[in-house]
Amino acid sequence: METTRFNQTQIHLLRMFELESSEASLNELKEVLYRYYSKRMDDCLDELWDSGQLNQERLDEINGMDLHQLN
Repeated sequence: METTRFNQTQIHLLRMFELESSEASLNELKEVLYRYYSKRMDDCLDELWDSGQLNQERLDEINGMDLHQLN
């Protein structure tokens, strides 16, 4: 049987939330994480746009791709 090894972030989060188990708290945490990663993604996309690596032509090209086939 294979043992799962957690990284330091996972261990910290497990310890932080081991006592809280309500559905409302879970939903609140999901919303906080969603906002955090959404902002990070927006910031990265803004950098790509500002640097010229991403533009409307490239977005149109990506929109026409079948992204499930990318690996």
